[in-house]
Amino acid sequence: MVSDVVSCVIWRKLVNRLIESESEGDMPKPTKKLLELNEPTMIAPDQLRLDTQNPRLILSSRKTPSEDTIIQQLHLEDELDELLSSIAANGYLDFEPLVVLDEDPKAPYTVLEGNRRLAAIRLLLDKKRAEKLDISVPDMDQDLRATMEMVRVIRVASRAEARTFIAFKHINGPHRWNSYAKAQYAARWFKEARDADSTATLDDIADRIGDKHATIKRMVAAVLVLEQADRNGIFSLDDRATKRFPFSHLYTALSRKEYMAYLGIEESWSAWLPSEDPIPEARVTRLKEVLHWIFGYKPDGVDSIIASQNPDIKRLGEVLTSTVAIATLNDRRDLEVAWEQTRPADTKFSSALISARRAINDAVSSVHAFDGADRGLLDVASEIKEQADLLYDRMQKKSGSKD
Repeated sequence: MVSDVVSCVIWRKLVNRLIESESEGDMPKPTKKLLELNEPTMIAPDQLRLDTQNPRLILSSRKTPSEDTIIQQLHLEDELDELLSSIAANGYLDFEPLVVLDEDPKAPYTVLEGNRRLAAIRLLLDKKRAEKLDISVPDMDQDLRATMEMVRVIRVASRAEARTFIAFKHINGPHRWNSYAKAQYAARWFKEARDADSTATLDDIADRIGDKHATIKRMVAAVLVLEQADRNGIFSLDDRATKRFPFSHLYTALSRKEYMAYLGIEESWSAWLPSEDPIPEARVTRLKEVLHWIFGYKPDGVDSIIASQNPDIKRLGEVLTSTVAIATLNDRRDLEVAWEQTRPADTKFSSALISARRAINDAVSSVHAFDGADRGLLDVASEIKEQADLLYDRMQKKSGSKD
């Protein structure tokens, strides 16, 4: 009888200890499944982890992102909503294996290709996590949830082994990354290739990914500029005021001669063997200005002055050629006002005159809407007439016309 009581007490203590361990997250993790190289294998998603080096991630290089941060970034930049809806409606369709790497024997396999799919699975299997990250996840039938219990993967020996396939698929292939992701991937590839072989060039990489227009060259050069700014502590990707990252603004700007001159870089600076510090030390302060103008600077609550790439990147470049325009930009932080300082007087006058005619024509075409009640508008019209007469008289005198 006593032994039975003792057994019950011991059993209760064991059960309580298991409950405590589960609540503390101390439950033993599932044994890591051994994967053969280059052999497609089914595996549970909890034995996989998202890649902290995913080129899609737009984050400062100063810190390693958490998995939650990676999921938030993928949702923001790659629009996971469509993928979430598709899996919720149809189940996980195993068309293509995830490409994984065993970087740490004590850690889950790192997913090199298929991070969006794994992120979607994480969210669909854990609605509380989705709520914490403020990501809306559709409901899913239990039968369809079962399709995510195991996913097909293929293990490669190194990142280099998967590189050509991933680059072809996402740089010039059917599932293209945005410009920054492409640039990040090519830049890492270039640096690793150069470390292995000092004669390696961007030309080699461009050939392997099918880039025929030197676009990758300009993109990689822009990534190197951003990395230099980050190392110097003048700007990191986390500092930008823009929600999305308009990377094309930068590599387009850096291909224009006005920016090259302002930053002190040669026209051949983005050659097939670019420097890791493209901007001369004496011009780093100017680089800070340019990056803050283009992307804004969140720590100081400063917004970007670029409303759209065309024509604003061109106009900012023209501002950089004039010390007066630069001073105006720093004082007013208004690109339009600063840009006006770069225009010849006759150009500004003709543009203003044509704009005024357009505005008057618009007013005339809608004068039927004036009901006569607002006498103040008559005063405005009278003032416009007086100013127009004065303008015409002055122009007539200068033209020598006697009409």
